[in-house]
This record gives sequence, structure tokens and C-alpha cells, in this order.
Amino acid sequence: MRLIGAASIVFMLATAFAVSGLAPATRAEQNAAVSERELGTRHRDGQAIFRFDTFGDEQLWTDVLRMHEVIPTVDPATALAVGLKVDVDALPDEVVAALRAGDVDLTNPAVTVELLRLNAVVGVKGSVNDVGHLTKVGVTCALCHSSVDNSFAPGIGRRLDGWANTDLNVGAIVALSPALDEATKVEFRTWGPGKYDPRHHAFDGTNIIPLNSPSLPIVIPPIYGLAGVGFETFTGDGPISYWNSYVGVGQMGGKGNFSDPRIGLFIKQSPDLVTPKLRTLLDYQLSLRAPRAPKGSLDEAAVTRGRRLFRNEAQCATCHQGPNFTDVLSGPDGRGPFLHDAAETGMDPAYAARTATGKYRTTPLRGLLQHPPYFHDGSAPDLLAV
Repeated sequence: MRLIGAASIVFMLATAFAVSGLAPATRAEQNAAVSERELGTRHRDGQAIFRFDTFGDEQLWTDVLRMHEVIPTVDPATALAVGLKVDVDALPDEVVAALRAGDVDLTNPAVTVELLRLNAVVGVKGSVNDVGHLTKVGVTCALCHSSVDNSFAPGIGRRLDGWANTDLNVGAIVALSPALDEATKVEFRTWGPGKYDPRHHAFDGTNIIPLNSPSLPIVIPPIYGLAGVGFETFTGDGPISYWNSYVGVGQMGGKGNFSDPRIGLFIKQSPDLVTPKLRTLLDYQLSLRAPRAPKGSLDEAAVTRGRRLFRNEAQCATCHQGPNFTDVLSGPDGRGPFLHDAAETGMDPAYAARTATGKYRTTPLRGLLQHPPYFHDGSAPDLLAV
């Protein structure tokens, strides 16, 4: 029997693929498919970091603040009232059915511990032992920068990653800590829902370090729609991963390294559980798209008039330049942020003075409808006030 040559085999396979409609992929297509798979893997890994990784910040929330002693005394109704959210997809079917039937006592603190055991409290990760005692607690990025769609009940639903939790009263929650003095607790309680002061203090792995006083809380921002923006903080202190490092180490209390001589903050811990994850976390954050306005919610004629005003008479587009609706990347060297003095923006200079730049960047407007209040201090409750 005569052997078929290699070239003939290639021809026959190509013909078979063509006949079946499955032409062999080109090298570029193969590379694209691999890249897409790799990107999908990175997004899944980044999502897991964003939702569930505490970076070892139990060293702050458990060892220093002793929140594991307090949380078991807080019932679910109270937890929901201070803005904590519950991921309905993390609940077993029997728990969902019991909630629907009204058979779950939301005034029972033991239910809060059980929700933590199920990993269902958005942004809070707890360790529960065999006898039902909460032994350790930490927080994740999702605590402040995720919400839920309230599809099951207020505060209970499917996750909305990247949405600011404007109901979250961080100050009131932290003020429950038995480790804080009363004056600090009083100050934290003034923050109110949806606000946090990232320039008030920092944590170096052992001690809470005072940075600035009195406290000047700012609005917790959404983190969707950041692809192409470059600098996501109100004052453009650095690119996204700079801020993730600052918050992950100095604010969340994760084990890691952060250094910025501009603000005189130097934190070094080993092992560094934050820095190696910044790239993957960034990939996921940049994949979060800004939500569109609900269908039928806009007056199209008004949209047309507004577009003309935005671009022409009102001159909003002078600073809110497309496609990212910010001029922060229009600096002369193309690397550093283009910023504005507080007087130019009409904003209070006090908070900016505590930052690395002392100025404000033009805020991107993606998903604007979905995240009132506006300005860094929340001084405009709605767009008409803006």
C-alpha cells in the first residue's frame, strides 16, 4: 500500500475543514484566541482578588480593631441599615427560600455570622469555626466599590462590581471598634453614608498613624469606565495601581509595601501580599463598563439640546474632553496628569492640600447618572445642583 505524502495529508485536511465550514485558523487567529483566553483568565483572577482577597488585612480589622468581637452582636437588619450588602448568588437555595418565606430572623445576630460563613456579605470576609464563632474578619476592595441590584430585597441581590456603595457608612461601622477612643469614634460617625476620608490616617501593619485632622471625608467613587482615563483619584495622585497600593496597604491594612515621599508615607511589610496582585486587579477594573441609562429614561430631544450646550455654549467639553470626558491625560509630557487649581474648579482646596498633587483632575463623566452625589465632597446632591 502506497503511503500518502505529508503534503497530501495537509491538502486533505484543509479540504475537509473547508467542506465542513471549519477552515483551519490562521496564526493570527490562533494567537488572538489564546490572548482572549488569557485575558479571560486574568479577568477571573482579578475578579477573585477584587471580591475576596483581603491582602492579609485581618491584621488591622481583627488584631487591632477587634471587629470580630463586635460583628457577632450586629443583626442583619442593622448591617443592611449601615449599607452592607448581601450577594444573593452566594446563598444556598434553602436559605433563599427561607428568606422569601419570611422564616429568617433578620434581628438575630447569629444570622450575620452565618452569612459571613457563606461568604455572602459583599466585601467582608470572615472565618467561622466549627462551633459558629467568628474568629477573624477582613475586608476586600468590594466593600466600598461594589453594590447589589436589590433584585431580591433592598441590600440583597446580584453583585454590581465597580459601583460605589453610596449606602455604606464606613465611619459608623469602624466606630463600633472597642479599640478606638471616643473622640475618634465621634469623628468617624460624622462621615455619613457613602463617604470615607483616605487622608485621615494610615496603617503601617502595627499602628494606626494619624495623617490629617480634622477629617475631610470624600465621596466613595465608582470605579467602572476607567479604561483610558489614566488617573482615577479626585486629585490625580497617580495611576490606578498607585491608588490601589495606597488603599490596599495604608487604608485596608493589607500586608504590603507603599512609599510616596510627596506625602511622607513609607510602609514596608513582608511578605508583600499586595504588589504582586496589582496588575491582575487592574486588568479586572479596566474591564468594568460604565452602566447605560435605563431604556426609555432619556428625552432624546433634550439629549440633542444638551449635547449642543455641552460642546458649545456651556463649554463643558473644554475640560471634559472626549472620549473619556476628562483632560487629565492632556499634559505636555503625556505621562503626568493635567490638573486644575481648586480655585479654577470652584472646589474646596482643603482636601486637595492634603494630597500628593494639591490640585483636582477633571472627573470623567461615564455612568454619571448612576452615582450621585457629585464633586469630591458630595456637595451637589443631583445633576441640577451641579
